[in-house]
Amino acid sequence: MKTIAVVIASLIAFSGIGHAADVTAPVKEIMDATKSNWADNNSDWTDIFDASRLDHLYSKDFVARYQAAAQFPAVDDDGISPFDYDVIVNGQDACPLQDLTMAAAPVVNGTAEVTVRFQKSACSAAPDAKDYTTVRFEVVEEDGKPVIDDIVTENIETQARDSLKATMALIAKGQ
Repeated sequence: MKTIAVVIASLIAFSGIGHAADVTAPVKEIMDATKSNWADNNSDWTDIFDASRLDHLYSKDFVARYQAAAQFPAVDDDGISPFDYDVIVNGQDACPLQDLTMAAAPVVNGTAEVTVRFQKSACSAAPDAKDYTTVRFEVVEEDGKPVIDDIVTENIETQARDSLKATMALIAKGQ
């Protein structure tokens, strides 16, 4: 049993992200906010890109891209978001999120991929209501803590992966 503990400790120490860093921590905070946003509890909307979250949940490169994209706000109530949709559910409408799961892959080249799956339309009568949405968070270490470096959604129709950082770069160019 002691050997297993030593092997696990060694893997964590040499994983490229902190000695005991929980790579799912920033993702969990974002998903908790998103889950609350779509719950049937009439609570206030939580901005997953507010200043306090940008300060501690996202990488410096992600924040720089977000701030550049925010110069071109989408049509919304506050006029500051570069998005006119929820980037996690990848749409403007959703039901309370159902069957949410989260799994972290091993660190590769300094990046851990945290995959989140959920049903966003379970309350709908649509034929695809039970389909799962998959979001992949790329987590890196900065200043000794795990932070989100990109959010990648999967387009069900095209099977393509859409990088939020790439989207923000296009928005910043006025596209």
